[in-house]
Amino acid sequence: MITIEQEVWGMTSEGEGIIRYTMRNEQGASVQLSNYGATILSVIVPDREGKMEDVVLGYKTPEGYFYDGPAMGKSVGRFANRIAFGKLEIEGEKYQLEVNCGRNHLHGGTKNFANRVWESRVETNRVVMSLTSEDGDQRFPGEMNVEVIFDFDDENQLEITYLAKCDRTTVVNLTNHVYFNLDGEGAGTIHDHELQLNTSRTLEMNDNQIPTGEWLDVKGTAQDFLEFRRLGDGLESEFNHIRDFKGYDHPFPVDGWKLHILGEVGALRSKKSGRMVKVLSSQPSVMVYTGNWLDGSPEKKSGGYYTDYAGVALECQNYPDAPNQPAFPNAYLKPGELYCEKIVYRFETFE
Repeated sequence: MITIEQEVWGMTSEGEGIIRYTMRNEQGASVQLSNYGATILSVIVPDREGKMEDVVLGYKTPEGYFYDGPAMGKSVGRFANRIAFGKLEIEGEKYQLEVNCGRNHLHGGTKNFANRVWESRVETNRVVMSLTSEDGDQRFPGEMNVEVIFDFDDENQLEITYLAKCDRTTVVNLTNHVYFNLDGEGAGTIHDHELQLNTSRTLEMNDNQIPTGEWLDVKGTAQDFLEFRRLGDGLESEFNHIRDFKGYDHPFPVDGWKLHILGEVGALRSKKSGRMVKVLSSQPSVMVYTGNWLDGSPEKKSGGYYTDYAGVALECQNYPDAPNQPAFPNAYLKPGELYCEKIVYRFETFE
């Protein structure tokens, strides 16, 4: 049985109310959400001894989330990840998007979905948030209506469903940018965390953090996560620009991916706490980002400030630059179509 509490957490400078939702299950585990950015604020789950701890990174105040660089726990869009040089062509018409990350467009622009107040409501045992992105928003064509549904259950499973419709052909790629530290959000780095992914190939990246269009076999490399591998062991590798990117910031195509079918992506675990999060998704890839640039973020929930590598994000999504690479999964949404993708984070313990 899930109970949901809601409260006014703060206000934007425009006077919009920021609502905080707390979803709690029968075991005492909980998930907190905010309608600013459709954000995961906290996930409190037990370790192997039953001790409850918050295992996702976040900030002390609502204001910390305003236009923060890490997009901490937020829903990003219209297009998560990078589009090369901000260039887009849709049905023969060319668009120049904002260039807001080096030479690329990132996460839908400066005022992307992560930096908006969403309409939000409780529907029995779930929280639903919705947003209308007008035609021309962040220079994307077409009006898009988006909904994100958060479900949490007594088995400590958090399910996120993204829905979108549009009135003109456009592009869409939605994900959540939650950062995990399974020892606790203020427990230090994730160097000792171990990651396993059902991905036998990775996308070759150029030095501009854009896929070249080629696939690389991961076997025997620093991106080989077919078996559990300690994250800290690969951060200095020169393979596929890992060192150049200051750590992992790479997309991994999911083996056996099928359109609209929920599949097993992998798992993250910590031997110290005995916590593990299994990841399932209908998305074609997972972006692994080891928090390479977290230093300088706003004050964290537990006080003080995060250092680089304080958390790892496992962002289930389409491939970066997919609209510009025909061999990649389809990134276009047409009128009359429904974009529907799921991400599941299943929290467990192990000995």
